[in-house]
Amino acid sequence: MDTEYFPDGVTPIDGWFYDLRVPELSGLGRKYVLTDYDILDDGRLHTEEIQRLIDLAAESGGGVIVVPRGTYRTGALFFKPGVHLYVEDGGVLRGSDDPADYPLRKTRIEGETCRYFSALINADGADGFTMCGPGTVDGNGMRSWRAFRLRRMWNPDCTNKDEQRPRLVYVSNSRDVTVAGLRLQNSHFWTTHFYKCQRVKLLGCSIYSPASPVRAPSTDAVDLDVCSDVLIKNCRMEVNDDAVVLKGGKGPWADEDPDNGANQRILVEDCVYGFCHGCLTCGSESVHDKNILVRRIRVLDGNNLLWLKLRPDTPQHYEHIAVEGAEGKVRNFLTVRPWTQFFDLKGRTDKPKSLAEHITLRDCRVKCDTFFNVEPSPEQYTLRDFTLEDLRILARSGPIDGSAIENLTVNRVTAESADQ
Repeated sequence: MDTEYFPDGVTPIDGWFYDLRVPELSGLGRKYVLTDYDILDDGRLHTEEIQRLIDLAAESGGGVIVVPRGTYRTGALFFKPGVHLYVEDGGVLRGSDDPADYPLRKTRIEGETCRYFSALINADGADGFTMCGPGTVDGNGMRSWRAFRLRRMWNPDCTNKDEQRPRLVYVSNSRDVTVAGLRLQNSHFWTTHFYKCQRVKLLGCSIYSPASPVRAPSTDAVDLDVCSDVLIKNCRMEVNDDAVVLKGGKGPWADEDPDNGANQRILVEDCVYGFCHGCLTCGSESVHDKNILVRRIRVLDGNNLLWLKLRPDTPQHYEHIAVEGAEGKVRNFLTVRPWTQFFDLKGRTDKPKSLAEHITLRDCRVKCDTFFNVEPSPEQYTLRDFTLEDLRILARSGPIDGSAIENLTVNRVTAESADQ
């Protein structure tokens, strides 16, 4: 096949991105089936027993923890190198709804390295880590969603971290990670979070959290945090926050912190989006994102197709980002605005400047409320070299106003008024 390239036009899409093989259960090593070790579908919490099984597998040369049909309850689990997770059809690994079952550890959350709650599934330094199967990993987050909403009613300024709640999956400092086939649902906080990982594939997953009757706060589908070479393909994402989010650090000197960094060579394709706040969101905790390609996606109900959040307290650089072949319905086609939630210059006297450049939206057929939701803020950021081409847009409002962008190219764009 002809060589394809990332949006900078010179970086080839490596052959690794076209390899869609998912490991079979038989290929993951010795099987450690929960029920063979008296871990039963009995409503009890089995954190210690499952962790001992993971440790046994690691000490015995590796293998795979198998969750058979039934529902098995647990708190935080820590996977070791060489140990994988497989959830069979009809199997559910269900998290505890008590934050005390997720121990505090040094981790990464909201663009900072700090002590915070462990996730349900944790893997650090676990090259080759695979979690797959046709079953379900369920965070059981209803209790913390309700508590968070109540806390926000009491204190509208409380942060996302003020209500103690774990993520569903956190993988860090690992290469060649595969998450495939699973239904990942009802996380207390972010659903999947990858930090300083290389060569990550999410294939054919369904990632879900509800928008009603209780809105599941901050349950992003995929958070990429200082990652490179990531493929998200054939997934369905429906969450009460952003779907694919690029993180990487925040704060007035975030670009100097070695814990922070860039996301590069990210490919999202052939995915379906239910309700979400942003299909692709850069920020709000992001330092540098480069060569990000989203293509052939279908959006059933999204707030923003491409959302560039620009923090006035963080130096940010978004470059060579493209959305191609999107179709469906969103409220905002393109959103570029300052993001001031929990703004804090930490004593810095000047506001760091940010830059978004070489941004392309191409070959899209979208119905929306607002087509062009771009706010000028020259004292905070520069926008340049944006391209809109081969677009058919039905929109209530938002004609193209290119005054905020240096060198805006518009080719073959049809934007018609629509009543919705």
